[in-house]
Amino acid sequence: MSESVCQFDAKAYLKRLPGKPGVYRMRDASGTVIYVGKANNLKKRVSSYFRKNLDSAKTRALVSRICDIEITVTHTENEALLLENNLIKSLKPRYNVLFRDDKSYPYIFLDTVHEFPRLGFHRGAQRAKGRYFGPYPSAGAVRETLNLLQKLFPVRQCEDSFYKNRSRPCLQYQIKRCTAPCVGRVSQAQYAEDVRHVVMFLQGKSSAVIDDLVACMEQASADLEFEQAARYRDQIASLRRVQEKQYISNDSGDLDVIAAATGKGMGCIQVFTIRGGRNLGNRSFFPKLADAALDEEGEEGQLIASFLPQYYLHGKGNGGHTIPPEILLSHPLENTPLLEQVLGESAGHKVSLTCRLRGQRARRVKMALQNAEQALAIRLNSQATLIQRFEALQEAFALDEMPRRLECFDISHTMGEATVASCVVFDTNGPLKADYRRFNIEGITPGDDYAAMHQALTRRYRRLNEGEGKLPDILFIDGGKGQLAQAEAVLQELQIAGVLLIGIAKGPERKAGRETLYLSGSENETILPADSKALHLVQQIRDEAHRFAITGHRQRRQRRRNTSPLEAIPGLGPKRRQLLLKQFGGLQEVARAGVEDLARITGISKKLAQLIYDAFHTDESG
Repeated sequence: MSESVCQFDAKAYLKRLPGKPGVYRMRDASGTVIYVGKANNLKKRVSSYFRKNLDSAKTRALVSRICDIEITVTHTENEALLLENNLIKSLKPRYNVLFRDDKSYPYIFLDTVHEFPRLGFHRGAQRAKGRYFGPYPSAGAVRETLNLLQKLFPVRQCEDSFYKNRSRPCLQYQIKRCTAPCVGRVSQAQYAEDVRHVVMFLQGKSSAVIDDLVACMEQASADLEFEQAARYRDQIASLRRVQEKQYISNDSGDLDVIAAATGKGMGCIQVFTIRGGRNLGNRSFFPKLADAALDEEGEEGQLIASFLPQYYLHGKGNGGHTIPPEILLSHPLENTPLLEQVLGESAGHKVSLTCRLRGQRARRVKMALQNAEQALAIRLNSQATLIQRFEALQEAFALDEMPRRLECFDISHTMGEATVASCVVFDTNGPLKADYRRFNIEGITPGDDYAAMHQALTRRYRRLNEGEGKLPDILFIDGGKGQLAQAEAVLQELQIAGVLLIGIAKGPERKAGRETLYLSGSENETILPADSKALHLVQQIRDEAHRFAITGHRQRRQRRRNTSPLEAIPGLGPKRRQLLLKQFGGLQEVARAGVEDLARITGISKKLAQLIYDAFHTDESG
């Protein structure tokens, strides 16, 4: 029987992907996962499958069967690697199985039974008595860690057979990577202290070790021993690299993580399945908000409350999906005790619904919420949804025909500094990134938004009036009547007709869903219903113009100040910046660190760590 195939709109899909680490799952027409892969940059990696000339016949066969692609955004590439491993083993995709082995994760093993314990590489069943540290994302990461530990802590790594037959110290002792317990060159107490330091380091309690290395690096630099200082810097960077949190396999037990995101009339539920402490993957659901009769406040919690019974109590037989003992939620519910009782009776065991979380569980919920928001953004930008919104826009403003091209302008600055205007363009396929433009505003009174808008519009439409590009059907201006008047004046000066001008003023309390729209030439204000698809399109293009303007402003402000990205982060003063660079061994290592790694530095709060992470991971993909 021939396999069914479908046409996958790769061009439209790739526009929505984020440039972040993660895992992608490719499905065929039947919904079966046929390939699982990981990426440091999802947008670049997935895009590579759809080049015109693919060298591999296997890849061409894979691409020809793709009907849908799902993604999971992760904190780091290492985390994506672990999740990819879990998914390949559980799903056994057709195009993965022949090209990947089925080995277990590698660990570091400490043989604590011996009076002089050894450190070693371990993979497989954990039968030997001792302590196992891991899992690590690859054998190379374990060997790199063991090599580093050998430099930092002189704990033996030789096999027992080699250890028992020594009559004099080996080369490791000569190069100061072992204290030669085999020939009695170290007491058992001193050796035990080194072992304790190793255990502390592998448990993540390594602040004292890093502080010592930082002090050594500074001393070497003061003594003009720059080569030695560079070696300490590299060691610090390596320490940070092997310390990276592995969120995929840290906890034990079974649980589900459920997060909800809503926006512009749509909602997304993200379900992560954790079994035996391992993340087995996630799935997105898109319920209709109108059917749930949700209130404006707390709609995410209501969405989850409506979803839980349908997901766990309906479907296969009487039980639906397997109900784990613990379900972590992104938002609080009003009827938690009732839902716990109903789910518990169905499962035959106690079920806990928890939303106030800390530590590892809080990180899992944060990841699920991030993926819910990402999946919702992709769905909002799908072509079918956009066409419906364009049609609704035509109906809302009684236009003779459906608009095909929309443009929106916004202004961004900080107290008048580094003013930047943005122009974003949408058509029925979504954002036209190639037609986006930014304008560095000069020669105006700082903070004069009207003058900035006038200058940006003049520069944009003078070029278009000269034949460089296309005029929009509708021009949106982020602002009220004052900004709209500037747009009217510019189009009149340039003798441009046939463009509908609409000003977007934020509503009371600047709350989404209560925007006031001003149409050029009309004295009346237009306020569309909060559930209007036309309003959702207006909000979407307005938010994109705002994002594009802010990004350009920050980049310009940073270049103008001629500083590193760290100096643009509020709350990160010179001392903390210096501490960060020393603790991580340079700006490049700070840039690749995760939020949890940054927050482990003394004086860096979780909130500040997030700001630092965001400064290096601004998503330009929209």
